[in-house]
Amino acid sequence: MTLHWASLGAALVAGVVGQLLLKAGATGPGDVLVQLMRPTTILGLGFYGLAAMLYIVALRGIPVSVAFPAAATQYVIVAMVGWFVYGEPAGLQQIGGLALIVVGVLLLATA
Repeated sequence: MTLHWASLGAALVAGVVGQLLLKAGATGPGDVLVQLMRPTTILGLGFYGLAAMLYIVALRGIPVSVAFPAAATQYVIVAMVGWFVYGEPAGLQQIGGLALIVVGVLLLATA
């Protein structure tokens, strides 16, 4: 595995962690300003920044036509965490949409 692919993998993980931290920061009482000042929200934004930096490193050696679709795997992971951890609804349309994302990523990765 090259540095670029490792950076892409780390960027995807950091993006997922960032999204989940933002979800944690969005829960609880208070207005938007209170939400923005929660440590989980600030940490989530930091993880998004880290994800962007790692993604830039990945793009130095991976075509954007491959790297960007691979980033769509974050949608699948975050949705599954939402279902299993936060008890969010998982209807047939959501499952079908995520299945299409997975198939699309696999098609692009093997092209």
